[in-house]
Amino acid sequence: MKLPGHDAIARQTGDHLVTHRIKLPRKAVERPLRQVAKRLVMALLVLVATAFVVYADRAGYNDNSDGPVDLLDAFYYATVTLSTTGYGDITPVSDSARLTNILVITPLRVLFLIILVGTTLEVLTERTREEWRLNRWRSTLRDHTVVIGFGTKGRSAIQTVCATGLKSEQVVVVDPSSKAIDAATAEGYAGVVGDATRSDVLRRAEVHKARQIIIAPQRDDTSVLVTLTARQLNRGAKIVAAVREEENAPLIKQSGADAVITSSAAAGRLLGLSVLSPAAGMVMEDLIQQGSGMDIVERPVVRAEAGKTPREAEDLVVSVLRGHRVLGYDDPAVGTLQLTDRLITIARATPATQVAPHPRPLPGD
Repeated sequence: MKLPGHDAIARQTGDHLVTHRIKLPRKAVERPLRQVAKRLVMALLVLVATAFVVYADRAGYNDNSDGPVDLLDAFYYATVTLSTTGYGDITPVSDSARLTNILVITPLRVLFLIILVGTTLEVLTERTREEWRLNRWRSTLRDHTVVIGFGTKGRSAIQTVCATGLKSEQVVVVDPSSKAIDAATAEGYAGVVGDATRSDVLRRAEVHKARQIIIAPQRDDTSVLVTLTARQLNRGAKIVAAVREEENAPLIKQSGADAVITSSAAAGRLLGLSVLSPAAGMVMEDLIQQGSGMDIVERPVVRAEAGKTPREAEDLVVSVLRGHRVLGYDDPAVGTLQLTDRLITIARATPATQVAPHPRPLPGD
């Protein structure tokens, strides 16, 4: 197996502190700093407006220290009044100044306090709401799909499983990049920022309650470590992993993966097929792209098909899953279809077309 040296693995799995957090999909809102800055600007505008109101009616105010009220005194009076400090050294003495305090200054004081107190309450409320959403998400998440890595492979895998009926709320993405997780949450998926080779990060993704785990990191050594950790946390989940080098596939299977896809080899085979027959390459591309054209679908045998041969089935049967064996449609061992069999068929893609998940691990080679 071609893996980096011990130092490279140690950098991934060392005891250094790793920052990881959960991000849930949410509506687009302003950033907290921008919200606070906007509230601060509003408060300053109220303060300036109050100061100019006082300065415009400065003849009706008296300063106990030097008598007349100037612009600085107006700002000072506005500050101590809006903050409800009220030292009393500058006071309204005329009827017009007192009426202005009742009709203008007091409402501005109330508005000023609402802006300041409202900002604090909104921050506390947002934290409480986010904590409540997170706890509710953890308590309701069951039989979901965990995707390790939100690169090209991870995105394509999610799009494929979602095209078969899986809801975006049932997908959790784990990636060490905050930008990748932000992109995942923007598409409606929950995300966990962190190193998936660490068990505490996978626990935050509720891997122990997942039905299926897709492992698609950038490196093969990461795939091995993630597969080992995920299988240790969840013995019953279906784990499918991707590797770059075909010689690493057996080690991934020994680590606990039910199926291993060699991305470079698969792409190479598709390229070779397209060279030999561009039309055949287009057909294969269509088959592996769920939700359009023709789809490969796994489904159980219906009662009307029991006792018939694969050629007599309603759909075009490619293979028959019997127990832990995958038999070709023309394999003599198939004989007639049984109710306990499952069929791999080619069917026209429709909104109702879904791949029924198999309750057992994938058959071995």
